Amino acid sequence: MLQKGKIVQYLTIGFFAVGILEVVSEYLQNKLLIISLKPLIPLLLIVIYTIESEYKNKLFVLVLLSSMLTNILFIPKSTEYLQYALIVFTIHRVLVVSMVLRLQKIKDYIPFCIATLPFLLVFFYLFMETAEIPQRSYLLLLTQNILISVFSGLALSSYVMNDNKQNSVLLIAVLLFVMLQFTVFIEKYLLINEFTNIFRPLAMTFNVLAFFSLYKYVVVAEKSNYN
Repeated sequence: MLQKGKIVQYLTIGFFAVGILEVVSEYLQNKLLIISLKPLIPLLLIVIYTIESEYKNKLFVLVLLSSMLTNILFIPKSTEYLQYALIVFTIHRVLVVSMVLRLQKIKDYIPFCIATLPFLLVFFYLFMETAEIPQRSYLLLLTQNILISVFSGLALSSYVMNDNKQNSVLLIAVLLFVMLQFTVFIEKYLLINEFTNIFRPLAMTFNVLAFFSLYKYVVVAEKSNYN
């Protein structure tokens, strides 16, 4: 019988193989492959996590399931599906921030607030300078900007205050999520229907790497907090 470590290793190889195929499918704009592979990425990560983790954080599983639903809703190019995707994506961000706040156990909120402020300024500047945002999406995008800023400030302040493996992996995950949010925002609201064959594969690359980094963070944080 295969050891747990070997199973995780083989599944991780499979995860990245599916991720690469999905990126290529996005570039080729092959809808059949995109629809087949996109939901498989978070599902594979759920399997990998539940095998490796001894603690089985249900909130992280919800994070991945909400990511899967968001990915599916982002596939069509209709504005209606985009609105649904934004709603689910906002819920997803709330789950991510809630999970990280539980795992990080912040004691001093002053560095956290200071680190969050620059991200708020950047994201709100980008938001205010974009004229193509539909009015019905304003509140959702504002909420997302606040959540990603909080997430980023949390990771940056934790890393600056205590440069350990847990905080380093979290910072890597946050940087990838920030790049993902910028890429999706530019594709959907700044360069609409332009350079799709570049932005879609790029966004999917950041998506795969960001969630894998988040999974590694959760595993490291669990071991650090509960051992």
